[in-house]
Amino acid sequence: MTSKLEKSGRKDQSKLETSGGRDVVERLRSDIVSSVYEPETRLKFADLTKRYDVGIGTLREGLSQLVSEGFVTLEAGKGFTVAPVSREELIEITAHFIELEKRAIADSIAHGDDDWESQVVAAHHRLSIIEKLPWSERMERHTDWVKRHRDFHESIVAACQGKWLFRLRSLMFDQLDRYRFLTKMAPQGLGARKFEEHQRIMDAALARDTDLAVKLIEDHISDTSDRVVTLL
Repeated sequence: MTSKLEKSGRKDQSKLETSGGRDVVERLRSDIVSSVYEPETRLKFADLTKRYDVGIGTLREGLSQLVSEGFVTLEAGKGFTVAPVSREELIEITAHFIELEKRAIADSIAHGDDDWESQVVAAHHRLSIIEKLPWSERMERHTDWVKRHRDFHESIVAACQGKWLFRLRSLMFDQLDRYRFLTKMAPQGLGARKFEEHQRIMDAALARDTDLAVKLIEDHISDTSDRVVTLL
């Protein structure tokens, strides 16, 4: 007969494994998105177990989830590989993300309250601290910018009531972010322009001008993707 202590221990272990599984998925996804593992890189268990300090079983489950999300591919006899990138895929991802983001922003503006407005302003302020820096200093803080950029865009749609809508736009955001890294060494002038775009998007959202906010976000996303398409 299994004791209560043993049962409790198994539950705690299960929680740890579940938490560790979620953590490795998030870390793997982040490393793929930020090009730590470049497109078409073989993902070897020997290397991954050392980097993430988890067992092969947890890694396999995490990689399988990323296969379903489109960040990793699995080929018989060859194992797991970072998914390739292409102009065609970027164009498709951009089209889906624009439609999802427009719907999420409209819903968020309709339901956002005072707390939502405060979060948008705070997220924009944190992002602007980096975007106002000279280009060389900004590039030194590129990792911070990536997180704050994500936080800002998520703050705009945070009041969206559609749970699946929010999940799907988040998945597409990650996919688009992977391509965005291809332009991280863009000419200096781009930083100032994107800073102005973020300011206008925030202003339109806080003014509850849904039509303008939707138009601005579409232009914002399209411009970034168009530049990446030229590189591909």
